[in-house]
Amino acid sequence: MATSKIDKSNWQAYCDQLSKTLTGTSAEIEIDSLAIGQQLEAKWLPFLGIVYEPKTNTIEILVEGLDHIIHDPQELYVDYDAVGLTSLEVISEDDVRQIVKLRQPVMLPPPAAGTGIGPRA
Repeated sequence: MATSKIDKSNWQAYCDQLSKTLTGTSAEIEIDSLAIGQQLEAKWLPFLGIVYEPKTNTIEILVEGLDHIIHDPQELYVDYDAVGLTSLEVISEDDVRQIVKLRQPVMLPPPAAGTGIGPRA
């Protein structure tokens, strides 16, 4: 796995690109902080997008049923493996770490006719 830091001047374009390319991905959002410990905010929900708003200095992570806003983000890191992007981490001004883990749905071929599996069984 390779971790890269994204320069803040590129956040808006990078987030826009992620929103376009990660359709169909599931996301898990975890919050890590010395004050509150580790908390799971969302568990494998459909990823809808990520937006960086430079005027308000916020990052908004959208998953089905949840709009997670990070105020005063300071650093953005991304992790890639051989297949692609696996996670991103946003560190806010108060040193709270927001970790978004990503996974692609398992692509299975449709069941063969007559197997008794699936909606036409």
